[in-house]
Amino acid sequence: MMAANVRAAAREDMQTFPVLYFEDLAVGAHAELMRTVMEYDLARFAEISGDTNPIHLCERYAQATRFGQRIAHGMFTASLISAILGTRLPGPGAVYLSQSLQFLAPVRIGDVVCASVEIVELVPERRRARLFCEARVDGKAVLEGEAWVAVPSRPVH
Repeated sequence: MMAANVRAAAREDMQTFPVLYFEDLAVGAHAELMRTVMEYDLARFAEISGDTNPIHLCERYAQATRFGQRIAHGMFTASLISAILGTRLPGPGAVYLSQSLQFLAPVRIGDVVCASVEIVELVPERRRARLFCEARVDGKAVLEGEAWVAVPSRPVH
């Protein structure tokens, strides 16, 4: 059942998000995604990633840490960047080549995360794009970094 839902979502994304080719990209192009972090997100991410650190899953444990409560996995927040790159900008067909990240502040259950990417460099001879990546909560940066992606050229007919 889950696989069918994923395939249906992929088809929907292909209809919702236009395919951008390298020739369509421009420095300054921007895309974002907003998501409210829910308790089940932490449980599901822990299951999928294998990262069962109790700071994410056990309230009693987390209360004794410097954060005072459970926090989201840093890579959960980073996965929002991946979602943008794969579905919006550049979108379907783009291949993630590298990512550098700095985790600046914790993300908590209930936070609304606004993740965004902006193209800062294009390398035409290699069909590569470098993007500034950021996630914010209440206007405060919680994650920053950059990504490199390979983007397909428009097919020649």
